[in-house]
Amino acid sequence: QVQLVESGGGLVQAGGSLRLSCAASGRTLLSILAMDWGWFRQAPGKEREFVAGITGSSAVTAYADSVKGRFTISRDNAKETEYLQMNSLKPEDTAIYYCAAAPLSPSVRRHENEYNYWGQGTQVTVSS
Repeated sequence: QVQLVESGGGLVQAGGSLRLSCAASGRTLLSILAMDWGWFRQAPGKEREFVAGITGSSAVTAYADSVKGRFTISRDNAKETEYLQMNSLKPEDTAIYYCAAAPLSPSVRRHENEYNYWGQGTQVTVSS
C-alpha cells in the first residue's frame, strides 16, 4: 500500500503562487520510483479533472490545457515527494487538489481510473 498526503494549499489572490506537495509512504524507495504520479482537482459542482502528470523517470510530463505554462509538476524520488508549482493563479483554479499514484507507464496517465492511490486532498482558493 502507498499512502499519499498533500500539503501546501491555502488562500491566495489572483496572480499569486502556491506550491503543493505530496509525500508518499508505505512502500520502499524502489517501489516509489516505479510509479507515475499525477495531480487532479475538483471544483464545487464539477467532476474531478486531470491537472498534471509525471512518469516514474521524470522523463515525461503532461498538463491540462487550462494550466499549461502556469503550473509545473516535479518529483523528488529521494524525498518520495511530488510537487505542483502553481503560478499566475486564477479564480477558476479554485478547487480541492488531489495527488495520485499509478503503476509505471511510458506515457502520462490522464484518467483518474488509471490511478491506484489517492491523497485526501488540499483546498486551494484563489480570490479575485
